[in-house]
Amino acid sequence: MTAQEITQYLTELNEELRLMEIKGEVSLYDGAVMCLVFEARPATKDVDGVFIHSWEIRKAIHLIAERYGLEEDWLNDGVKGYIVEHPQRIFFDLSNLKVFVPEPDYLLAMKAISARIDTFDQADVQTLIGKLDLKTPDEVFSIVEKYYPRQQIKPATQYFIEELFEK
Repeated sequence: MTAQEITQYLTELNEELRLMEIKGEVSLYDGAVMCLVFEARPATKDVDGVFIHSWEIRKAIHLIAERYGLEEDWLNDGVKGYIVEHPQRIFFDLSNLKVFVPEPDYLLAMKAISARIDTFDQADVQTLIGKLDLKTPDEVFSIVEKYYPRQQIKPATQYFIEELFEK
């Protein structure tokens, strides 16, 4: 999904919620934020988010999936198990849907903690390091530790971050 498609589907989600007379909230994460906010990549395979009014939003998501031939989980909340308290800002403020995105430091921490080699995580982390103008691995670890306890930072994450600065 491109940024333009994500925007279209979120706008239609707003319209479905309006028809249901529901006010909803979605907090976006991962690839959708990298596409929409940072324009760091052209597309993402799905939209990761956390919803308020989950049942109603799921119903509207299903309608949009049917309408456009999308996967049922084009907007999914699989990321909710990884979320910790963090600052957010409103990205879209539509009539019946508020769409929030995390601040870049939180997204960096989240992506660093979950860094997967076979995904866009490396490029995303590099983009966020650049946006935050970080110069050393210790600066990255300092941000990660604002949100996640030190014991949650796996050795693989530590090596992953250190290798980024060796290049």
